[in-house]
Amino acid sequence: MGYANVIWQGDASAWAIQCLERAACPPLALNVTGPEIVSIRALATRFGELLGCTPIFTGVEAETALLNNAGQAHRLFGPPSVTLEQMTLWVSEWLQQGGRVLDKPTHFEARDGRF
Repeated sequence: MGYANVIWQGDASAWAIQCLERAACPPLALNVTGPEIVSIRALATRFGELLGCTPIFTGVEAETALLNNAGQAHRLFGPPSVTLEQMTLWVSEWLQQGGRVLDKPTHFEARDGRF
């Protein structure tokens, strides 16, 4: 997968709580993600810079990606409070400090919409 949308879990949780005020029938459907389309290659390269290593890429990114437009959520709740760069720095610092890693699959490679 060459591209993805991401959001800090704290922002996603805050939006979920704010959605309680908008509970309705029929329900309001919102995409919950950050505003940018993230290049996985660029993100891996950035992590490499921060962690002092060079990522190894195999294969080629697909021409398509399963992405979301969270514009309606951004209009309702404002932009996420944590930027992609801040997330990248926090994760890098966590890894450098020996922080716990759950080693769970992200399913970013999934192309059928089933995660």
